[in-house]
Amino acid sequence: MWSSVNDLFRLLLYIFIVYLFGYLIQAIKTKKVNLRKSISLGIIPLVIAVLFVIFNLVYFNYMTFLVDCWNMMSGSYVLVNSLVAPIGISFITFSAISYFTDIYRGHATSGSLIDCLLYISFFPKVISGPIVLWKDFQGQIKTRAMSLNLSTDGLNRIMIGFAKKVILADSFGACLNEIPIDKMDQITAFGTLILYMLQIYYDFSGYSDIAIGIAKIFGFEFKENFNFPYRSTSISEFWRRWHISLGTWFREYVYIPMGGSRRGQWRTLRNLAVVFALTGIWHGAGWNYILWGGINAAFAVVERVIQKKKFYIKTPKAIKYIITMIVVLMFWQLFKFQDFADIGMVFNALFGNVPADTLSYNWMYYFDTQIIFFTVIGILGSTLLGSPKIIAWYNKAVSTKTGYLIQELVLLAVFVVAILFMVNSTYSPFIYFQY
Repeated sequence: MWSSVNDLFRLLLYIFIVYLFGYLIQAIKTKKVNLRKSISLGIIPLVIAVLFVIFNLVYFNYMTFLVDCWNMMSGSYVLVNSLVAPIGISFITFSAISYFTDIYRGHATSGSLIDCLLYISFFPKVISGPIVLWKDFQGQIKTRAMSLNLSTDGLNRIMIGFAKKVILADSFGACLNEIPIDKMDQITAFGTLILYMLQIYYDFSGYSDIAIGIAKIFGFEFKENFNFPYRSTSISEFWRRWHISLGTWFREYVYIPMGGSRRGQWRTLRNLAVVFALTGIWHGAGWNYILWGGINAAFAVVERVIQKKKFYIKTPKAIKYIITMIVVLMFWQLFKFQDFADIGMVFNALFGNVPADTLSYNWMYYFDTQIIFFTVIGILGSTLLGSPKIIAWYNKAVSTKTGYLIQELVLLAVFVVAILFMVNSTYSPFIYFQY
């Protein structure tokens, strides 16, 4: 309502239509009709329902981009009014598709109107996820139990996520905003790549921590959305660790229905390529996202082809890790910039193709002691803290009363510091709010 009262009524109408489609699929999914082979009549409302929600997503998120592409290819000049997408339309769409499909498959039943309203609009996840499947959510509606332990765990998670966002991600973002991409030396250019790599991780994982924490307070258990992706030794592993709920959604509703890895090598590679291409398109309407998805698809396909080759098996993990991080580091820039000219300026600076007389300041002007300290903390926090040995040691330490008390005091202190950072900073929305 604060964003747009009109969108509130559109959302309610949207959810009511989703509920009706779900009810219809549930009502007729077991009926059969004999054609060349027996098919479920439920497939008809399922297809219509999926097309309905995808149409809304395409209309709001991609119409301007599609019209621009048409104008470029045809030489015409078709005008389209600027469209403001409803908040969280990408995540809402995927939740609705999960609702329809899980009912059709028999993995869940059609919920009541209130259940459907709750699932689609549950506020911790509605804007930027995690993407919770209907079959995982429905069972918790009636069985969930609010408790002091869950509330404490939830508050701890909220404080961690809040600190990730306000102290680390926003500090990295503020530094990046001060650096002119057309006037950078090599060290500064490389530093911007590192900072953005850390910013997007702490920004989005911080949001996920807050969403998971709020859900815990209300008795809902959401699955983890990040598992230290910057410890990955391949692009495929990276995507199993990054935005896990998105990968789960694509596996459940795209990859497996297309045949998954059950129909031979070439179809498996095709299915992987399609999933990664769609992942890129889902993230945004622009050629940069399409190229970003295509590059990830190419690496995933190549890794699939060579994963059982002797040379790949014998390659040291350290080398695999370095190659993976270089790929991730470089191609996050396609995610950051929609204008390829901006990407070109960053890479020109990275490879030293910027005249020295155009540089106003060197890297020491932008990267002060505080940002270097936060960068070191960010790197260690996104890699070293994911070590199984450290995790095991930490869990053992906080299992004692003294360890638990120390944990709570540290979290509270960090939370207070985060509030002070927020008070002294400008508004900085979560990066994934644009989706």
